Amino acid sequence: MADKLLKDKYINPYTDFGFKVLFGTEMNKELLLSFVNSLFKGKEIIRDLTYLNTEHLGNSEVDRRAVFDVYCENEQGEKILIEMQRGEQQFFKDRSLYYSTFPIREQGEKGEWDYHLKAVYVIGVLNFTFDHKDEGYFHHEVQLMDIHTKEVFYEKLTFVYLEMPKFNKREEELDGMFEKWLFVLRNLSRLMERPKALQERIFTKLFDAAEIAKFTKEQYEAYEDSLKVYRDWQSTIATAEHKGEEKGMEKGLKQGRAEGRAEERIENARNFKKLGVATDIISQATGLSAEEIGSL
Repeated sequence: MADKLLKDKYINPYTDFGFKVLFGTEMNKELLLSFVNSLFKGKEIIRDLTYLNTEHLGNSEVDRRAVFDVYCENEQGEKILIEMQRGEQQFFKDRSLYYSTFPIREQGEKGEWDYHLKAVYVIGVLNFTFDHKDEGYFHHEVQLMDIHTKEVFYEKLTFVYLEMPKFNKREEELDGMFEKWLFVLRNLSRLMERPKALQERIFTKLFDAAEIAKFTKEQYEAYEDSLKVYRDWQSTIATAEHKGEEKGMEKGLKQGRAEGRAEERIENARNFKKLGVATDIISQATGLSAEEIGSL
């Protein structure tokens, strides 16, 4: 086991393994219930839930496949799709919209059908910032709106985006479950003990589930592989930003990011393949298609 991994007490929730351990398992369903309900300002949208298959195919064999981090259904049949976005992607909003079509289309019934749909919630936990106009605005709740009346046109499709880098509150500043959840997600891997502000029973369960020392050998190995993928992704972003800084000002930064991704994504994909990482995860991390990855 790597020295760095041994020094960490709790898992990094931004890794694929860490996020799914905390929120994507039946054993930790209570954590997901608490986290999702905290997002909607006291409006409880789930009392219970059922985990659904996270892998979805389009209408034909040539359609792109969608693999969700966590996909579930509440007791009312409403669909909840949760994605951990580990790094900035050029078309991440498009990706969110595309992913939302799967839980919408699968509600279609054969034969006579009146098109009545259950609500769909798409939740994105973002490890990057996309709105640079307001550094204090990080909790985006988006629905279809009539631009003239400013009223919600269709309330059954909701996108929630959390820009995690903007959340910088200290432990003593936390107010309510929503901020406590954001604090623990932002800082979990850096903590060496449970903060005094997080004394609710739900966080007892979370810290117990997140403690690396309690993992089996197989879990250690899976987490370490996932951590390598996450660190390689972060390294790619850092390299792109460095190239941008060398070119100067905002224009240089944007160009450097683009060039950095173009130059390094193939090499990163090769490294991921050597680690045995699944093709769909490599595709998400590098932006390469399955065909391009297969040819490496």
